[in-house]
Amino acid sequence: MRFTYKAYEDLLKALLEHGYHIADYHNWEQFERCVILRHDIDNDIDKAVELAALEQSGGVTSTYFVLLTSDFYNIFSKDNIKALKTISSYGHEIGLHFDETQYPYISGDMNAIRDKIQWEARMLGQAADCEIKTVSMHRPSKMILECDLKIPGMINSYGQTYYRKFKYVSDSRHRWREPVEEIVESKRFERLHILTHGFWYQCTEEAVEDTVKRFVNSANWERYQSYKDNFTDLFQVMSPDEVVGRRSDDDT
Repeated sequence: MRFTYKAYEDLLKALLEHGYHIADYHNWEQFERCVILRHDIDNDIDKAVELAALEQSGGVTSTYFVLLTSDFYNIFSKDNIKALKTISSYGHEIGLHFDETQYPYISGDMNAIRDKIQWEARMLGQAADCEIKTVSMHRPSKMILECDLKIPGMINSYGQTYYRKFKYVSDSRHRWREPVEEIVESKRFERLHILTHGFWYQCTEEAVEDTVKRFVNSANWERYQSYKDNFTDLFQVMSPDEVVGRRSDDDT
């Protein structure tokens, strides 16, 4: 499957055409044939908003998992709070993307990890102005995958239920491990669990190297734009043309 919005749109249409009900982590048991759509926001909330809008236009809802401890975005910034609320307004669920490596001092302590998940969920809920009822793990350890962690009041998307009863497919690191389109068309599996990352999708497909380079280089321009809102007459100190990595089509 190509990494374009058109290809993703076609995947959604194929799911519906082959009799898959678009379900979520709370209602999937109501359907004999269903799919849970999930997105992990590892790097860029704005890209998630684009995918959320595409899904909304097609009458599809999914779950967007937000990484509270990301080095790339701050969920409490004004723009990102607005972005999360936009995703939610499209009918999608906001969930927590949890990175256990942020807490090495509690490694192996399931009770402490559970407490951290609940604490992060409360923080995310305050930012997004909604109750957080689901969690996905960011690059989970073998221990986390095997322990079937239960969190009161929350659903763990890496719980054994979603491995035993669903066919799981993912586009992690810009690569589908299995042919997702063929899996859908075969109708071999009654329940599908599909993970995609909005970060990789564009109007026109591009190489993974180009996506990563563009993301890294855009950081300078984004920082300049943010600083401009907090530094009066920034252009007198540093002009937009001096920003390394700025594209000619970037708006000042």
